[in-house]
Amino acid sequence: MIKTRYLLYTGIGIPLVFWNTTIICSIILGDYNHFSRMVSELGALETETQFIFSTGLVLCSILSVFFVIGLYKVCKEIGISVIPVLIILFYSVSIAGAALYPMPLQLHQILGMPSILLIFSPLMSLVLWNRNSHLWNIKEMSIVSFLIMSLGFMVFMPDVLENYFGLKQRFFHIGWSIWFVYLSIRFSKLLRLLSKDNNCHRSISGKWV
Repeated sequence: MIKTRYLLYTGIGIPLVFWNTTIICSIILGDYNHFSRMVSELGALETETQFIFSTGLVLCSILSVFFVIGLYKVCKEIGISVIPVLIILFYSVSIAGAALYPMPLQLHQILGMPSILLIFSPLMSLVLWNRNSHLWNIKEMSIVSFLIMSLGFMVFMPDVLENYFGLKQRFFHIGWSIWFVYLSIRFSKLLRLLSKDNNCHRSISGKWV
């Protein structure tokens, strides 16, 4: 059984894998521009970076499932809603689908769409977790992550930054990266506090026995 703290650490690993994958693939392609071109172009069908890109995305998907399990366990232990955590599974499904069905296959776009629902994770945490004393700075970080991810929806506005589609798309990825790292760090610290409290209770009980 994987310890919960290791499951939580995957929240940092996911953005590390994702961004390193995009950087490595862009270097291999050579003429790739991150500001103007889509992320999916790095793994397009029959490109020399297709396998590397797809492997990176599938790894992100697997890690995100482990991440959700870790977050779910802590949520259950402290008695808070698991809804903001379960929403992350849309990301897991979406990024795996985008990897297994590379651009320009029709299923690439269809399976990639659920990822936009990830924006509701920080939004729902703002509603459901805001009053929990264990989650310091949750209000500020959920708002920051939500706003940055929202900028990614400029991809649906062709007249806004029309020559910078890649930049607009990356706002969404930056937003979820910040959110995952925050959840990983905060829930890891929360887990340590819970462990200390449990140890204290055991010590007190032991003395009385």
